[in-house]
Amino acid sequence: MTASPSTPLAAGFARILIVEDDEGIRDMLKYHLTAAGFAVLEASDGTSGLRAARSGKPDLILLDLMLPGMGGLELCRALRKTSRVPILMISARDAEVDKIVGLELGADDYITKPFSVREVVARVNAVLRRSRSEAERSLPERETISNFSIDRAARRVTLNGLETRLTAREFDLLSHLIANPGRVQSRGQLLQQVWGESFSGESKTVDVHIRWLREKFAGVAPFEIVTVRGSGYRLDRHAETVETSS
Repeated sequence: MTASPSTPLAAGFARILIVEDDEGIRDMLKYHLTAAGFAVLEASDGTSGLRAARSGKPDLILLDLMLPGMGGLELCRALRKTSRVPILMISARDAEVDKIVGLELGADDYITKPFSVREVVARVNAVLRRSRSEAERSLPERETISNFSIDRAARRVTLNGLETRLTAREFDLLSHLIANPGRVQSRGQLLQQVWGESFSGESKTVDVHIRWLREKFAGVAPFEIVTVRGSGYRLDRHAETVETSS
């Protein structure tokens, strides 16, 4: 059975949209991606896939090239008019021309059937890491929210015109949260994005650093770091004007 975009998701985990008309392949991918910690959306044809991509806001799309109705290439072309969501194309056709066309239309990677599920999960992780790295590099150097300002180039934070001293890790965590307002992020995601994949300590270190940030900014800064029970943390900006500069 194909799930709709309204299917309850594991908040805080990356969302993967699978657009695949073969139910067996779709179920297999869903099982292994869910086991790997992803939240999964599904669609069995191009039209419903486009609808799910626009309403479900996935972090990555696994897109079969041969779909009934709207084909994978047409769907990719339609998505690229308004979205930069990473797309990993899957196809039984391995002709070089198909790969080139798919990549030229904006696909981020291409894998052919039959495939190893391990390879698919590895490719998904690689594309997501690359996408997040590019997003981090594109962050504005300076952001001002009401009486709060963060200068990423100078690694300096000011509140009411006065500098607030932060440790290197506190700064990186706050910068990441400020850059992703309103988005729930699990401890695992924060560890990966802020501490790095090589970190081998306890996940509770995230809770400790969140507490330190709250001690410095709660009630005085124009944002709030909210605990989402069972999921992670979310930074909510107050309704203030945000200024950015690169």
